[in-house]
Amino acid sequence: MRTKKRVLRPLDPDPIFRDLTVAKFINYLMRDGKKAVAQKVLIKTFNIIKEKTNNNPVVILKKAIDNASPYVEVISRRIGGATYQVPKEVRSERRSFLAMRWLIESARETKGKPMHLKLAEELIASANNDGKAIKKKIEIQKIAEANKAFAHLAW
Repeated sequence: MRTKKRVLRPLDPDPIFRDLTVAKFINYLMRDGKKAVAQKVLIKTFNIIKEKTNNNPVVILKKAIDNASPYVEVISRRIGGATYQVPKEVRSERRSFLAMRWLIESARETKGKPMHLKLAEELIASANNDGKAIKKKIEIQKIAEANKAFAHLAW
């Protein structure tokens, strides 16, 4: 064995919402180790979602993550001087990671509003199968579908 096995530390659920998905989302939202700032942004986001939709914001978050989760992705594989885009099925942990990352990135790309407003809009849009993160998922799935002929090159 070349390297040590990675030890996965158990993640504690979020103290406010008592949910592991929310705790992971806060960790992905966090920048420069400022977890309290990320928690405040998410609490404000959840308040806005509650006002706009009259639903439980944790349910909206989970639905948005489910809708933005890709089932296939493409990886570049170099074979004999040519580079192929090989479609590959996505593991469940990576699927949720990609969805959360795309949701946060698409909220950060929008300019001119505070983060909690942008994130609330993106989560509501993704829960309704709309928004930038959903477009990214569809785009990746189209690329994978177009390169289905190279699926035998996956390892």
